[in-house]
Amino acid sequence: MAEILLKTVDLVKSFPVRSGTFGQHRLRLFAVDHVNLTINKGETLGLVGESGCGKTTLGLTIMRLYDPTSGAIFFEGQDIAGLQGAAKRQSRRQMQMIFQDPLASVDPRMVVEEIIREPLDVQNQGTAKERNEIVSRLLQVTGMPMDAAGRFPAEFSGGQQQRIGIARALALQPKLLVCDEPVSALDVSVQAQILNLLRDLQSQFQLTYIFISHNIAVTAFMSQRIGVMYLGRLVEIGPSRAIVNAPLHPYTMALIKAVPDAEPDLRGRKRGLSGDVPSPINRPTGCPFHPRCPWVQDICRVENPPLREITPDQFAACHFAEPGKTI
Repeated sequence: MAEILLKTVDLVKSFPVRSGTFGQHRLRLFAVDHVNLTINKGETLGLVGESGCGKTTLGLTIMRLYDPTSGAIFFEGQDIAGLQGAAKRQSRRQMQMIFQDPLASVDPRMVVEEIIREPLDVQNQGTAKERNEIVSRLLQVTGMPMDAAGRFPAEFSGGQQQRIGIARALALQPKLLVCDEPVSALDVSVQAQILNLLRDLQSQFQLTYIFISHNIAVTAFMSQRIGVMYLGRLVEIGPSRAIVNAPLHPYTMALIKAVPDAEPDLRGRKRGLSGDVPSPINRPTGCPFHPRCPWVQDICRVENPPLREITPDQFAACHFAEPGKTI
């Protein structure tokens, strides 16, 4: 039986928002809305969805870069949602993040050696000699030249900058990496190199990944399971192959249909979703997807469907989801 590394229970992250001419109305934006996830040791869980769906905020909240509004985050059985001070810093050793823009995530005044060594310095890990040895090893395993240590990150290509970010994330030997769009800013050929590097490092260091991306094809390549988010909620989750080949939620089906064809058939153009994503401040009643859903019925407008298991290990939050149904 797989061993659980991370579990979220009714995790919520909301932000206060003022509206009105003089900001007299106090509202809340629910970026993450009662999300329940379980991630096993050694697996990759992908998170996909449109911009603004909450997937990055979920990753940042799990990392405790945002404090959760409510709910629990269990890491190796310990609830870390309320940790502060030294206990919070201690938990940070086990979880690290790879950012979408590697150059923006580092101090441009520091050379590569200092960037990779910084987590070790902050956590006061090892002697100076041991820290330098770790830096050299990480440069090697991430495919960077050894003379990179004394150079600035701006001197490297985008792919090499991301390798530096990966090396820094590995410095403290974490168990979980949150990969936030790690290849979206890179050329396609470089994307493949970074994705293969991440897979190799996962095997080498027994890592667990949360892989966040807009690209469902890339996510399926990297992940054993995929969670689909919409307006801060998890609307479908299941094995990657099932999500891509037999999706249950109409939103997931629309995301897959939006993937461009290599040989498009102009006689049968794909139709995207109608309408815009509703405001997360003024959310629809009932199912949050109902204003754009082709299956909408009266119950959808008043009752938010729970996430339920429809096929083995595949869950969807839809009143009318069933195997084989399509949009």
